[in-house]
Formats: sequence, structure tokens, C-alpha cells
Amino acid sequence: MVRTGPSGAQLRWVVATAAPEATVLAVVGLRDRSSPWRVSLSDGRDVVLRVGGDVGLLRAELAGLRAAGAAGLPAPRVLGSALDRTPALLLTLALPGTSVIPTVRDDARLAALGAAAARVAAVAPPPGLDRVDSPIGGVDFAALRTAFPRPLLTEAEAALAARGAHEGPLGFVHGDLWHGNTLWTPDGTLTGLLDWDCSGTGPVGLDLGSARLDAVLCHGPGAEEPVLAGWSAAGGPDVDVARWDLVAGLATPPTMDWFVDAIAGQGRPDLGAALLIERRDEFLRAAL
Repeated sequence: MVRTGPSGAQLRWVVATAAPEATVLAVVGLRDRSSPWRVSLSDGRDVVLRVGGDVGLLRAELAGLRAAGAAGLPAPRVLGSALDRTPALLLTLALPGTSVIPTVRDDARLAALGAAAARVAAVAPPPGLDRVDSPIGGVDFAALRTAFPRPLLTEAEAALAARGAHEGPLGFVHGDLWHGNTLWTPDGTLTGLLDWDCSGTGPVGLDLGSARLDAVLCHGPGAEEPVLAGWSAAGGPDVDVARWDLVAGLATPPTMDWFVDAIAGQGRPDLGAALLIERRDEFLRAAL
């Protein structure tokens, strides 16, 4: 029989860590019916359990969550961790809201995403965080571009190299800021920033580029402008926007294959590979 949820021992750890007097009422997989798991407890709370995966990423997640929480960012509160176990475990309090991507462009929501990027960038990162210089740092996008070459990506890579090394300020970065890693109420209020396993210390502006690209992928050209407006309104500093647009665009798979699956999992199966490539490429051309 194939197990489809956390083990009994893992759920006992959840209860012992979060609410020793409670019982488990329900368990729901949040990513393709698997980890992370949303666990409903009899005390009325829901918690989120991450099981296994790369321990290094879980350590980065834990460090990022703690830094975000200390700075007052809308990140899940850490309830406990057991990173020395096999598989490793991380438990957080569930936040309200949904990560489903709207089908209709909402400029106020896009501006709120830009403002959130500015709030993250304004945080002085605590010592010991990993250095982050591009989004989704665990993926070798350069190797993917070599395996699946596309002329525009080669041109964008050369243009970024011609700009030289980044010499601007550093700050706290989320490292994978897109709609699927956010939570929203029905009225469009941002309630949570999730999945901090790519977080660390990095260039101010990196998350802005990611959020701008995500807006274009989800809603088409022009959707990046409210993101920048929200960043500026929230006190985000002037940055080389084109640089971080290039960085974001290069942090995508050439064929956009697994981005299609991730976006479809957030309620947008209408965004196929051909359309995402078209939108990604138009975004890059505007930055060149």
C-alpha cells in the first residue's frame, strides 16, 4: 500500500510540538496532494508540515522564516523543526488566504506584490544567511540554456554580463517571489509570503524583477508596471530595473515546462508553454 500522507510518528510529533492536548482532524496535501501538508487540529488551528526534501533548503527556509518573522513580514510563524530527523520536519502555523492566481488582472493586487518586495528588501538581513544572486538559486538555469539553447536567452545572458558585476546595496531577499508563494483574502489583501527556501542576503531589486516577470507571465505585457509602482510607493529604492528584469527572465527554464505545471497548480491551466514563452521573451526584449 502506498502511503499518501505523513506517518503516524510524524503526526504525533506535530501534535506534541503544536498542541499536546489536541488531536488531528484532517490532513491535506498542498502541492500535488503531497508535502507540505496542512494539518487541522482539534484546538481550532491549522498548521503546515513540511516533510523531507533537501535539508539545506529546509535550513534556508527556517532561517528565512525566522528573519522574516523578526522583521514583521507576513510570513508563517515557526512552531518547531526537526532537521536532524530522517526525513527532516518543519512545522509552521497556517495563514489565512489563497494562492490561486486571478484570471483577471488586478492592478491593486500587483501593486501590493511590489510593495511586499520593497518591504522584504528594506530588512537588514541577519548574519549567517546564504548569499543569493539570482532567483530559485537551487536550479542551474545556465546549464538548461546550454542544453536547450534559444537565441534570445543567449542575447539576454550576454547583455547581463556586459553590465558587469552588481555593485549596489544588499538586503534581505525572498528569492522566489511569485503569486504561488503568496496568500490573499478575497478582497485582495496580502496575508502571507510563503516558501522561503530560496531566501538569503542578496541585491536589492532581485525580488522586484521576479515579481514583475510573474505579473507579465500571469497577465501579459504591461502588468509589470503596477508592480514597480507599488515598489516605489512603499519606499523601494531606485534600482536598475532592466538588470533585474534580465536576471528574472534568465531564471526560467528555456521551454517553460515546469513553470507551466506550477502555474496550473495555482489555478491557471490556461497559461500553456507557448504563451508563457511568448510573454517571457517579450519581457526580456523590453529589458534589452
